[in-house]
Amino acid sequence: MLLFAFVVLVPSARGVYYAFTDWDGLSPDFSFVGLGNFADMARDPDARQAVWHTLVIAVAITVIQNGFGLLLALGVNSMIKSRNLLRVLLFAPAVVTPIVTAYLWRNLLGPDGAVNSLFGAVGLDSWQQDWLGDPQLALWSIVGVIVWQFGGYSMVIFLAGLQSVPKEIYEAAAIDGTGPVRRFWSVTRPLLAPAFTINLMLSIIGGIKLFDQVYALTGGGPGHATDTISTLIYKDAFTLGEFGYSIALAVVLTIIVAVASTSQYFVLARNERAAS
Repeated sequence: MLLFAFVVLVPSARGVYYAFTDWDGLSPDFSFVGLGNFADMARDPDARQAVWHTLVIAVAITVIQNGFGLLLALGVNSMIKSRNLLRVLLFAPAVVTPIVTAYLWRNLLGPDGAVNSLFGAVGLDSWQQDWLGDPQLALWSIVGVIVWQFGGYSMVIFLAGLQSVPKEIYEAAAIDGTGPVRRFWSVTRPLLAPAFTINLMLSIIGGIKLFDQVYALTGGGPGHATDTISTLIYKDAFTLGEFGYSIALAVVLTIIVAVASTSQYFVLARNERAAS
């Protein structure tokens, strides 16, 4: 408990205090400004845009990644001969360091990268885009990279849930004459409630505090088109020296994570109880 207090509680409390100051991160002298940093945040269009981007990325990743992971889990849970190999291959990107993955995809999605070269080679020149340089596409390109890397991670959790469902339940449902879609909706989906809870919690929290992939892929650009709260915290603190303001942003990020994760947990836990 003492170690936890020294490593986590005391720094967190000091950080919250600095959010109400104009500390520059270096000088021992600073002034208490009250809610000034939070007021500046409300007036700052870049901060409002970063909050919006953070929420869009978090929601998009949560929906797309878990839908994609569930489809993969259903596929590799079948009796196809290559299912074990496919499980390994589909999960492999999740064990690669996110920053390495981001730099890899930054090269692939560049104007002269492999993606555009492939489109050109097959005659789809109209599909060639500046994936990370176009403000309309950059944010969704980041979402695509995250889903590519962690879709297999969600798949493994769903697969564990699928393999824990007793086969007798499926056999009874088949005897009752239910089709594959009805079996999934009425049997599989309710019994996957714990897996849904874990996956949705992990993806929503990870999406809200996403930093390294965004910074490596676009640096928050072009302009501020892909800035999230995390990248804005980094820029304000280590580029502009506005540590007090950046800590205030971090406090807001913490509140968003706490509210989103807690509310989602209670909703999903209630669904789990209803399913059981």
